Amino acid sequence: MGHGDCVRLSRTNLSKVAIGLSVVLAGFNAGAIARPNPAAGAQTGQQQESDDPVLSHRPLPKPKGLLIPEGKIKLDVVVDDSAGKPVEGLQPWDFKILDNGQPRKVLSFRAYDGVTVMPDPPVEVILVLDTLNLPFQQVAFVREEIDEFLRHDGGKLKQPLTLILLTDAGIRFQPRPSTDGNAIASVVDGIKGSVSVINSAMGGDGYVERFQRSAKAMDNIAQNEARKPGRKLLIWVGPGWPMLNRPSDGYSDKEQRRNFDNIVELSTALRLARITAYSVAPSSAANPNALLYKNFLNAVKTYRDADFGNMALKVLATQTGGRVLGPDNDLVKQINRCIEDANAFYRISFDPPVAEHADEYHDLKVTVDKPGAMVRTNSGYYNQLAGH
Repeated sequence: MGHGDCVRLSRTNLSKVAIGLSVVLAGFNAGAIARPNPAAGAQTGQQQESDDPVLSHRPLPKPKGLLIPEGKIKLDVVVDDSAGKPVEGLQPWDFKILDNGQPRKVLSFRAYDGVTVMPDPPVEVILVLDTLNLPFQQVAFVREEIDEFLRHDGGKLKQPLTLILLTDAGIRFQPRPSTDGNAIASVVDGIKGSVSVINSAMGGDGYVERFQRSAKAMDNIAQNEARKPGRKLLIWVGPGWPMLNRPSDGYSDKEQRRNFDNIVELSTALRLARITAYSVAPSSAANPNALLYKNFLNAVKTYRDADFGNMALKVLATQTGGRVLGPDNDLVKQINRCIEDANAFYRISFDPPVAEHADEYHDLKVTVDKPGAMVRTNSGYYNQLAGH
């Protein structure tokens, strides 16, 4: 692609895209949970006395951890052994945080094992069906795979799930998470494939348009999820958006700064929303450039380093501590592998140093004192001046 194909996004363009799009996917009403009334059955004004008082209920176990205020930078950390199984029982002193190569003190710590200690609120799964970037011939197959995943085990999902549909008309989303897989599957069944108006006949302009709409959709999701508490696993089903070529004469200074602003905004929004991204792709997504994203994993420290490839789906998945899976046609297995990360993880925090300037990039490396352990979490963050 030539230099005319470059995208001119801005921080304003990304952040001001309204997330309040028309909600056309079916909503699911969660069953009301009865809450115990401590005054129920008690007689007003009557003093209750007992020689041997007992607890009326046993409180739920609290997450194991240091009950002190969290630091400014908070991380969800997945630790696996060499076989890919969660490493449990770690303590705060097992973790080492390196921020730009300098050690940082772990200020708060939570350990979740998915059995005795569960996250509260539960980890949410956000399943994005990306028909904007999927070949038309593959939409029906992908729908069938998602339907099989949702209806497994009688439609009882292990995690609350939100369905999002990305088309050339924008994004449509389920208004609230649900564990009713059958109900969500009925919505998926109603999704009809159609030939996108943004296609190869548009040439380079089509690539640019798909990039713009996809990047905006990811930013919209992150901005919306940042309003909600809890951790989220965002599973993007599709090949991802195009990785645009750098113009032969390079970017202008203004374009470089816009790219950098967009990268900072999207990276920060995903971290604050506690989103870990995953790339799940069918075999049709296989192409000679499948590993090209690895060229854009390096830190974007200044605006001169910024490129559109730094906002590619697989780059975001890697940098948020997620996975890049596929391409293969067992999408059910790929989705389930992503969800394995849901409930066994650690929550740690630390305070960053004082920033010397706005959007100051810091490289992060978290390790644990266990042989063969593999750690996945955010690979970096942008530090800001005090008061920002």
